[in-house]
Amino acid sequence: MARVQVFKTHCIRYDLQTMCFICNLKTPSASADADATAPSSPRWQARRAFLLAAGAGAAGSALAQVDVGSASGLRKLVPAETLENSARQQYAQVLAEARAQNALAPDGHPQLQRLHTIAQKLIPHATPWNQRARDWKWQVNLIGSKQINAWCMPGGKIAFYTGILDQLRLNDDEVAMIMGHEMAHALREHARERLAKSQATSLGLSIASQLLGLGSLGDVAANLGTQLLTLKYSRDDETESDLVGLEIAARGGYRPEASVTLWQKMQAASGNGGPSFLSTHPSGNNRIEELQANLPKVQHLYEQARRG
Repeated sequence: MARVQVFKTHCIRYDLQTMCFICNLKTPSASADADATAPSSPRWQARRAFLLAAGAGAAGSALAQVDVGSASGLRKLVPAETLENSARQQYAQVLAEARAQNALAPDGHPQLQRLHTIAQKLIPHATPWNQRARDWKWQVNLIGSKQINAWCMPGGKIAFYTGILDQLRLNDDEVAMIMGHEMAHALREHARERLAKSQATSLGLSIASQLLGLGSLGDVAANLGTQLLTLKYSRDDETESDLVGLEIAARGGYRPEASVTLWQKMQAASGNGGPSFLSTHPSGNNRIEELQANLPKVQHLYEQARRG
């Protein structure tokens, strides 16, 4: 069980499953295909869709700068609204449990106010990645726990643990990279895709039967229990979230280089006897290298944001 920081009282123990950072780290694929920028390629189509969604503003800055391809069509097998409703219920339950343990940060807590300030700069850049985000009721909360973790449920329900802020001694730019990463999981609907794949497999349902309405994934999404906090993302999901989160944070005015220092700190935590789930993952060198390769793509977005 994870040790929890109790706000204004003594320390107690509190069970809470992790979500994002227990997933596998990305091993990058070979260098990008030469035709990735061709108008017919999935990556180009995703960038075009981003531009159209961003509206008629400055086209150069509206166009997505990182290449992550199109979101998986498999996610459509799970109704988005049903999943988001389930996430709202689970999020409320998590907050209620934390509040009962006196582990939920009050509104005036400095670290929570810090998170809210960062979120206010990132959220305006979310909608181009997912039009549903326009109607999401974003929430950001802080839970007292020594866990090095943070997550964002479908529908924009975000939680940070004090452990990730305090133990890694993160600056605002690094916090923004984590928040952008977690937001990207929700925007790219990775939980929706994971659930569709896992449940279709476990129920023995073919894609064809789902498309014909013969399956029950909608019912599964409505009865998730605590699955949203235990779903493990794929390595491709992690890379997408790294890059989309990098761009969102840069557009919010946070230094792109912080994505690298963040994962250097994560590596150090693992190498120095950090949380056990970190020690089970491969070295973050490949992840860091991929982020470094994408820094030039978003640097001008950061500079534009800083100029206001």
